[in-house]
Amino acid sequence: MQCGGTNKPKEATPEVQKICDEIKPKAEEATGRKFDDFNAKTFATQVVAGTNYFIKVHVGGEEYVHLRVFKPLPHVDEPLSLHGHQIGKGHSDVIGYF
Repeated sequence: MQCGGTNKPKEATPEVQKICDEIKPKAEEATGRKFDDFNAKTFATQVVAGTNYFIKVHVGGEEYVHLRVFKPLPHVDEPLSLHGHQIGKGHSDVIGYF
């Protein structure tokens, strides 16, 4: 990983799925949609004053959304926050910084 950049995308872990489960209501609000499926597939991270998670999420059929979720440092005691999203993504779209 280059300094300040994201690491290479990897398969989603149970921890990343937990982040998606927690941020799902905010993603639905931001996109104006309700998602029956919301399954993390791949992710990349960027270490800042906390961690930015760039997560590729399968939302049903052939559709994916990309989420940018910020997880603050533990001592800050703040919740996850949705810092960005991209809709209309497909299986072949690679997750990365946005």
